Amino acid sequence: MKFLDQAKIYIRSGNGGNGCVAFRREKFIEYGGPDGGDGGRGGDVIFEAVANLNTLIDFRYQQHFKAERGHDGAGRDMHGRGGHDLVIKVPVGTQILADDQEEVLADLMRPGQRVTLAKGGNGGWGNARFKTSTNQAPRHANPGQEGEEMWVWLRLKLIADAGLVGLPNAGKSTFLGAVTRARPKVADYPFTTLHPNLGVAYVDNTEFVIADIPGLIEGASEGAGLGTRFLGHVERCGVLLHLIDGTDYDHVAEHYRTIRHELEEYGGGLADKPELIAITKTDALIPEIVDDLREQLAAESGQRKEDILAISSVARQGLDSVLHRMLGYVMEARAARHAEDGGYADEDEAATGGDSGADDGQESGEWRP
Repeated sequence: MKFLDQAKIYIRSGNGGNGCVAFRREKFIEYGGPDGGDGGRGGDVIFEAVANLNTLIDFRYQQHFKAERGHDGAGRDMHGRGGHDLVIKVPVGTQILADDQEEVLADLMRPGQRVTLAKGGNGGWGNARFKTSTNQAPRHANPGQEGEEMWVWLRLKLIADAGLVGLPNAGKSTFLGAVTRARPKVADYPFTTLHPNLGVAYVDNTEFVIADIPGLIEGASEGAGLGTRFLGHVERCGVLLHLIDGTDYDHVAEHYRTIRHELEEYGGGLADKPELIAITKTDALIPEIVDDLREQLAAESGQRKEDILAISSVARQGLDSVLHRMLGYVMEARAARHAEDGGYADEDEAATGGDSGADDGQESGEWRP
């Protein structure tokens, strides 16, 4: 399945049904009168986050989504049925942006979270609504209101507890394959990873998700290489693991500065996230060189020398220490998110407008990638 993390789609809610102009013409009833019914309400367009999706690829093949319009009213005071709502299912972590790609309309971060983005138009009144003592035979009814329409961008930001950053060929994919069951592509040339990969690590009977994104290079914030397009996938992480190739020992400090500069230029709070620094491929280095590299990175980053990690994913050296350090930050981030979960139930109810079903209680329509 091809990974796609952004898509542009058109949505339109249903128009309201038209009101009806009708009169009673029954045999043996002396006085007739207006009995035109109201039109039904148009269906809403609702987005729902689901846990079993991890890409927006299906939106490449369908870009237009329209909810059902309300049915027209009829004689004998019969009201039209409301249009079915259209439920569009998206992966957890999807942001919905306006056409300018600046304004965030919704951010779906939890399974089951819903938001109504386009409300259906109200149904028009039938002529029975306009009967008065001075106008006993009204011959007009209201048309249904127009629904809402808009173009929106869907942007997927993967939900991961920890993220891997570094230059190309720093060993990110090798690390992910060593500590999880993920099998990312690994090769000896730059930009082997072309799209983010996820893996689940297990430490002390606790699991957490690690995201591996394509490598950054100098000038990525200006579009060099793959740019910073995929950095959004580590914005929600609780900790960043910065991997630096130890075999290029003459430039490790420069490599560190390059990545830190790109993180700061990107923004999104990445530069302020907790950071663990690890020297990779240490199985090819002698201990004296590893010690010197740790000193260089400690001086450059401002961290203690003891906090600079040295690992070899191929030889599986130092991995347990890294995972335990990552787990500590992950648990802190989860606790902080849990403390903010109190208002979620009320937010969901407000977002869906309480009863989001059709006027007559019919079952909602649904579109599922």
